[in-house]
Amino acid sequence: MIKLSYDVKKYRRDLLELVETDDTVIELGCHVGGTTKLIAPECRVIAVDNSPEAIDEMKNIENVEFIPGDVRRHEIIAEAYKIVQSCDILAVDLGGGYHPDTVFKVFYIWSSTFKPKHTVIRNRGLLEFFNSASVGDEDYRTSTGYLESYHDSGIPPLIKEFDLWTPKLKK
Repeated sequence: MIKLSYDVKKYRRDLLELVETDDTVIELGCHVGGTTKLIAPECRVIAVDNSPEAIDEMKNIENVEFIPGDVRRHEIIAEAYKIVQSCDILAVDLGGGYHPDTVFKVFYIWSSTFKPKHTVIRNRGLLEFFNSASVGDEDYRTSTGYLESYHDSGIPPLIKEFDLWTPKLKK
């Protein structure tokens, strides 16, 4: 199941409803751990964020393995993959209302890699697109937290398009 929301309270409620004891959650965009603190007592969390504020805050939360870095970087996905090769829930909270194209690509890469049972995404642009789309007579649905058309195993190749929008990612 894939859930979309924009309101942070709904995003957190959706996560809390899905998380079960002993689940593994990969949380992208944890910032200082507001959501992490709510779910970590119930499960194992691999949290990723590139904000400097996150580093000290995330050290103090039990059941959390924190990876400082940009979720768009291939080496960050590889670092997470060394820790765990699959997850029960993928939680994506990147910028709330900004850059739905980037959020979708991040979702695609991480969900294709870790094959979650459920994904929860907080992004206004994606939610607005979904709610505005006219549904045709083609019905492609997934009951998993990833798109079944991307079922290949392993980490997807580098996405070169990220360089077009984010020149700061270049080394």
